[in-house]
Amino acid sequence: MAFQVSRRGGIDPFIVLQVLRAAGERAAAGKPVFPLQIGQPSTPAPLGAREAAKAAIDERVLGYTDAPGIEPLRRRIAQHYRERYGEEVAPERVFVTTGSSGGFVLAFLAAFDAGARVVLTDPSYPCYRNVLAALGIETVQVPTGPDTRFQPTPELLEKVEGPVDGLVVASPSNPTGSMLSPDALARLAAWCHDRGVRLISDEIYHGIAYGMEEATAAGSPSAVTVNSFSKYFSMTGWRVGWLVLPEDLTVAVEQLGQNLFLNTPTVSQYAALAAFECREELEGNVRRYARNREILLSALPAMGIGDFAAPDGAFYVYADIGHLTNDSMAFCRRLLDETGVAITPGVDFDRERGSRTVRLSYCAATEDVEAAMDLLAAFLRRAG
Repeated sequence: MAFQVSRRGGIDPFIVLQVLRAAGERAAAGKPVFPLQIGQPSTPAPLGAREAAKAAIDERVLGYTDAPGIEPLRRRIAQHYRERYGEEVAPERVFVTTGSSGGFVLAFLAAFDAGARVVLTDPSYPCYRNVLAALGIETVQVPTGPDTRFQPTPELLEKVEGPVDGLVVASPSNPTGSMLSPDALARLAAWCHDRGVRLISDEIYHGIAYGMEEATAAGSPSAVTVNSFSKYFSMTGWRVGWLVLPEDLTVAVEQLGQNLFLNTPTVSQYAALAAFECREELEGNVRRYARNREILLSALPAMGIGDFAAPDGAFYVYADIGHLTNDSMAFCRRLLDETGVAITPGVDFDRERGSRTVRLSYCAATEDVEAAMDLLAAFLRRAG
């Protein structure tokens, strides 16, 4: 008997996780792996967060919480916007989510009906496209390049044919690490608000920047801001993030969250609350990313990989390797098999042009980044 299988599961895979699995299999076989494939800090959650989690386990009844999150954490996130950006955000607009991934699901469901058209840039984080597709929402891919630092502009958006219901932007961006200046983000937010286009602003890499000022869309009356404790706060596996919502979406997101997730894991919420007070440790992590960034910016051009925009933030370099291959998947597989260096093929981020690009993550330990550059250079010498 044949049973129906939903077409929702027919979306593209998240290729970086396939690379992660292959690297894990190699490591399990006792072979060395140099993990430059995934945006997972090699540092643990900050000490204060871990201590708060232990205390919560020992001292609290860790049952359900209110769907939007525990009130102290929502208040602390609102305080963060006042202190860091000068934005007044009411705690009632903050919704704590199961990682930014849960936040995107809630935001997309609340903001867009099936059949809506949402603009994404190429290259961009593949899960935007894949989750929207699973929800029956059409994505409109807008190619970007170094001329706009891989970011959208109102001028590019004006050229999109047909109706536009939403726009997803990321600053700092995954995979390029490029950022929108405060003026550029303000222009985009105003363009979207004036045209009834819902802006979804991915800000999960905030805190990891290299001299450029970070800007938030939280002050826009219609934008949804997405953030996470995974990257700057080094808490990937804790699965906790947050949304800052416009007034017209607060009820919808709460009702969706109640039914889909009930609440974000309670222990993670108490750990996240404490993480805000661990700045010294977290800033030390950012200084290490900056050192690793300099290693890549020096080593890659020296080995003939120089066609990339130096990242403003996050911990990625997105490089053109078209002079080496037109099959980035095969290139990355061979590199991993022969050297243990794991990087991500660009087809994960740009289906049209990604066969000639790769993303290298530099949030690993510095010694792993240095060793990976040496191995990559040797690999290219052999291949050349």
